[in-house]
Amino acid sequence: MKIGLVAGEASGDALGAGLIRAIRAQYPDTTFEGVAGPQMVAAGCELWEPAESLAVMGLVEPLVHIPRLLRLRRALARRWIASPPDVFVGIDAPDFNLGLEKKLRKAGIRTTHYVSPSIWAWRPGRVKKVKKAADTVLCILPFEPALYEEHGVNAVFVGHPKAHSSPEVVDMAAARSKLDLGSGEVVTVMPGSRGGEVSRIGGIVAEAAKAISVARPGIRFVTPVAAPKLRPIFEQQLQDAGVADLFTLLDGESELAMCAADVVLQASGTAVLEAALLRKPTVATYRVSPLSYWIGIGFVNLEYYTLPNLLTEEPLVPEFMQREALPGPIAAEVIALLDDPERRRSISERFDRLRIELALDADQHAADSVIALARR
Repeated sequence: MKIGLVAGEASGDALGAGLIRAIRAQYPDTTFEGVAGPQMVAAGCELWEPAESLAVMGLVEPLVHIPRLLRLRRALARRWIASPPDVFVGIDAPDFNLGLEKKLRKAGIRTTHYVSPSIWAWRPGRVKKVKKAADTVLCILPFEPALYEEHGVNAVFVGHPKAHSSPEVVDMAAARSKLDLGSGEVVTVMPGSRGGEVSRIGGIVAEAAKAISVARPGIRFVTPVAAPKLRPIFEQQLQDAGVADLFTLLDGESELAMCAADVVLQASGTAVLEAALLRKPTVATYRVSPLSYWIGIGFVNLEYYTLPNLLTEEPLVPEFMQREALPGPIAAEVIALLDDPERRRSISERFDRLRIELALDADQHAADSVIALARR
């Protein structure tokens, strides 16, 4: 059996690696090829192009990359049509993968799209494109299959891989001991995983940390720096805010940093769900470029932006987006959480139930769906 894959960014790389391992456990001779990250390559995928080639964000920013991405998509389509895989799996990156899937499916190749585009959040018309592109959609959020069923699209909830891998018990004391943080209050600060995010958000959370430190003398802050190139940017922002001495900066190790925290303050994104799956009370914030915000505001149809708030009965993650992303209100919300242990306990208990609801062994369920499609 031969599987073609295209993954975008680190999250897609992790999903792809888990899928490869789960398929190989049942069919050891399966070959994998395509656009992959280091985890997928380590799991046994033949690398045609690195996944980071697809890592462009925003509404306006990717425009300069369109010619290159179109050339890459055409080249991949030609190569796979000439030597078809049993199944092609497009992992996330819908703007790139759905077009590729449509071409391959038209050529008679079975296709799967892994991770539903956020049709419930914006551009709901994309469901029509998904219907033409994918034989099967593998969903990681429980409410998504019903949305596809309305349009006659085969969709399966496979669970969320982060929920399956999250520890059943979070050992805060061990994490703090490993990081030499002592027994006082700890806030983990995560300003984003890309240069643009850190440039826009890092200064805001640094100033918020300054306000928190005034109200809570002796507090410590931990930041898992997502990539080495981001460290000097955030270090300068901390120095400008006068709080560099209060921060412990790590190279990665985001799970360890979150385990050590009383409260997590972070850029809105997939990491907010990761914090929730570690049962951590969280405050989220985000800003995009003004032009991206102006273009996107008419397409977004959400009351809340963070995934935990979309998956629980009531919103548990305070959100400070765009114009509301200000240090003072953000700091006040973090302080309010630190002041209220009972509220933090209640949030942690609901997040633990959420973890159980999402922990279905996504790698295995996704592999079963791909194998079934290959056999069809």
